[in-house]
Parts: sequence; structure tokens; C-alpha cells
Amino acid sequence: MEKRSILAIILSLAVLLIYQILFVKPPATKPQTPVQKKENIVPPQPVTTVAPVAQVAASIRQGTVLTQQTTAIEKEIHVNTPLYKAIFTTKGGALKSFRLKNYYETAGKHDKLVELVQSVENMPRPLLISFPASSIDLPPEGIFTTDKNVLEIAQPAGSQQLTFSQIYLNAVRVEKIYTFYSGKYSFDLEVKVYNLSPNPIDENIRLTWTQFVEPGKKIGSYDGHVGPISSVAGGIERQEIKKLEAKNTLGPNVLWGGFENKYFIASMIPHCPSLTSISFSRDNRNIVSVTLEGPQNTIPAGQSVSFNYTMYLGPKDYNILKEQKIGLEKAVDFGSLLKWLAIPLLVVLKFLYKFIHNYGVAIIILTILIKILFWPLGNKSYRSMKEMQKLQPKLLELREKFKDDKARLGQETMALYKAYKVNPFGGCIPLLIQIPVFFGLYKTLLYAIELRHSPFFGWIQDLSAKDPYYITPILMGATMLIQQRMSPPVGDPMQNKIMMLMPIIFTFLFLNFPSGLVIYWLFNNIISIGQQYYINKKLS
Repeated sequence: MEKRSILAIILSLAVLLIYQILFVKPPATKPQTPVQKKENIVPPQPVTTVAPVAQVAASIRQGTVLTQQTTAIEKEIHVNTPLYKAIFTTKGGALKSFRLKNYYETAGKHDKLVELVQSVENMPRPLLISFPASSIDLPPEGIFTTDKNVLEIAQPAGSQQLTFSQIYLNAVRVEKIYTFYSGKYSFDLEVKVYNLSPNPIDENIRLTWTQFVEPGKKIGSYDGHVGPISSVAGGIERQEIKKLEAKNTLGPNVLWGGFENKYFIASMIPHCPSLTSISFSRDNRNIVSVTLEGPQNTIPAGQSVSFNYTMYLGPKDYNILKEQKIGLEKAVDFGSLLKWLAIPLLVVLKFLYKFIHNYGVAIIILTILIKILFWPLGNKSYRSMKEMQKLQPKLLELREKFKDDKARLGQETMALYKAYKVNPFGGCIPLLIQIPVFFGLYKTLLYAIELRHSPFFGWIQDLSAKDPYYITPILMGATMLIQQRMSPPVGDPMQNKIMMLMPIIFTFLFLNFPSGLVIYWLFNNIISIGQQYYINKKLS
């Protein structure tokens, strides 16, 4: 029995074995996962495949995405200095916000800082770079990487760098290196382009400032120019936004270019102006673009090239702009002819402010100083006017006597002037000499940022804005009327009526003038009334 049992077991196993071999498929086996210690796990490193330029260009045309940072998420980087708060974005390494700490949108309210970046949804950000006419057309709004989230620059002479980096199509690495300084509105931008391919590539760079302008927004006659501005070969070019229907290009020899309003400017300054051109355009959403285009560069395989700029984003303060040493102070619209008077007057005004700390009072003192300077001319003018007044009866007699003979009337009139040694233009010439000074001061008070939101007293809290209650323009008109009454009448009754209308006309003109200008004219009239009264009293 034991032998039979053993034999049965052996035959059964043989049958099972033959069945498994002939009729059953072996199950799929899972590879054994090796057990590793946690501290020894090494994440996989990205493999950079360097593609020839022709292959890369073909990939661009076919829309093949080879950029390493395709899954990166946009983030913001905050830069804080004593002068401004800026926000940059990793999308294009561009600028998202730039607020000036010492300037506010509304006088007397310190709740909203002046913002130099005006944008709308889905518009390109300022300071984007592009390479449109290059061997490799790099997308301007790719996602860059950076290792910083916040930059705090508080030291008096401190500086820090913010670097954005991205590899495009595994062939080009682009770095945007910003350098910020503690006590400056200006900062530097260096764009480095590395050729990672085995072949040389051609690159030229475009740096663009974009600004949204509200369509239909009215700009007053005293608001100054709002729009693109540039300095080409030392001259100033201002572009009117409504005329930017087609792309307008200037250069080369572009010293700087950007976007301005009356008191602030965002400017881009290339370090190679002789090879830089500038263009201006506006799209259908009223987004204005100012673009600097640099020279064409050939980058050998494995090498790099740098493009360097300085940015000035800040107030149009003449002294600060002049420190840039590139002619940026010409952005202050003092005028090409009157700036030789406007700038010295501004220097005197700021000097006076150091001691009295009120620009309204400084304007009054400056008015008195100008009046003292021209006091002798004023005396001569008023004397001549008084002498003309004494001749009025005789002139009226001549007009009546020779009313039908204009030639004889002219001869007799000149003979009368000669007999009494009176110059009929003696009252006008001294006033004409003072006119350039008035217009120079007009430019100074109109465009000097020092007067912006600067209070005088009482109801005048902004010398750069109009008098909200129109009190000073009305007082100015009243002083003009008093002057007119004190002046001798001319012979022609119609001219007398016209002259009496002048105070009313000037009052309406001055209603919307910056109050600083009205204060100057008002006190100039008051001093002139006193001077004229003194001369009339002395000669009577």
C-alpha cells in the first residue's frame, strides 16, 4: 500500500507539472522596487539638450515648446527703498507697480501714493524685452525664475540686485539683472544673453515701456504734456497720443526715452545711445508703447553679450534729473528760449524756501525782488505816462483841428511831442523789457514740481492748482482795474473802453491759472499801484 500511495503522489505531481507547462500562461511579474533610505533619495536633474540654431528655429515655427520653465507659476517680487515701492513679476521679469513714497495723488491726503505704472487687464507690462529680428525670436512674456521674494534697501548707500533668469528653447539663456540703490530714483538693468547652442546666433534687443491712457480723458491747458517723450541727438521730441495712429520711429543717437506727465517721468536710458533707435505706437485699447531698439549682435557658441540701461522713474525735479548727466533735465518744459530765465528764478525760489518754508511767501518775496530790480524802469514808465496825461488836452485839440487830414495830424502830433520832450513810447518800452522775465517766471511757477501740493495758507492748499473759490483771481482783477483808473486815458474813446475791459478779460483768464501764478500777478499789481501812486503824487 505504501508503494502504491507513493506512486500515486508522484503521478499526480507529474500531471500537474505537465498541465502547467502546456496549458497555463505564466503571470506577469512586477519588478521588485529596491528599498532606499530617505536621506539618500536624489531628485532627477533636468537634462539640457543643446539644439542647433536651425533646429531651434524650426521648433519655433512649428510651435514646439522646449522651454524649461513651462510649468512655472507667476509670482511677485516686492522692492522697497526709502524713495519708492516697486512690484516686479516673474512674467517677463517686468514691472507691475512703481509708487513714489514722497508724492501723493491728492493734496492734503496721504492715502494714495503716485503710481507711475498705469495698466489694464491683459496688457504687456513695462520693461519687457523681446528679440523680434533675431535668429531666435524669444517670447517676451515667458516665466522667469528668481530666488527672491522681497528686497529691502534701507542703508543710506545700500544697493541690491534682483536677477530673473530663463532658458529659451534649450538654446539661449536670458538674464535680467536689476540693481537698486537706496537714495536714488534711478536703477540699472543689465540684460545678458547666453548662447547655449553650438552655432553662432544673431540677437538685437527691444526694451519697451507700456502705459495705458484712459480714452477720452481731457487734458487741460495747464496740465502739461502727457505722452511719450524722447531725447534724440540732444533735442526733445514729444509725441501727441492722439496722433500715434501709425508706428513712429526716430534715431539713432537716442539719449533717453519714456513716458511723461506734467510732474513725473518714466524714462529708459541706453548705455549705447549712438546705436539705439526709438519707436512709438498706440493700439486700439489706447495702450501706448515706447520701445528702445539696440544694435544687432552676433553671439558665438558658448559666449554671451550684455545690453545695459539705466531707468529713471520719479519726479521731474530739475536738480535730480540733471544728476543723471544725460540731459534728462530737459524734460522739464521751461521752454528753449525762456529756460535761461526760468532756471535762475527757480534757484532763487528754492533758496528762499530754505528759510521760510512756504512757497507762497517765497513767491511774494521773489515778486518784490523782481520789482526792486525793475524799479527804475517802472519809474521812467510812470513818469512818461504822467507827462502824456498832461498833453492830452493839446492832443485832443489837434485831433479836432486836423480830423480830416491824417498826414497833417501826424506831423503836428510829433512836433508837439518834440516841443515838450515827451517820448510817446516811453511808457511802453520799460514794460516790454519786463515781459520776458514775467514769462520766465510763468514757466517756473507752472512746471516746477516744488509747487505741486505745496500749501500757502487758508483755502489755498495747492499752489499748482487753481484757487478753489476764485478769490485771488477776483482780487487780481480788482487791482488791474485800479491800475487802469490811475493810468492816463488815451485820446481815442474806443481804445479807452477796450482798455477798461482788460481787467475783466484777465480775471476770466486767471480763473483756472495755478494759484501760485495768480499770487505773483496779484502782488505785482499791488506793488505797481503803490509805485504809480508815488510817481503821480511826486509829479502832480
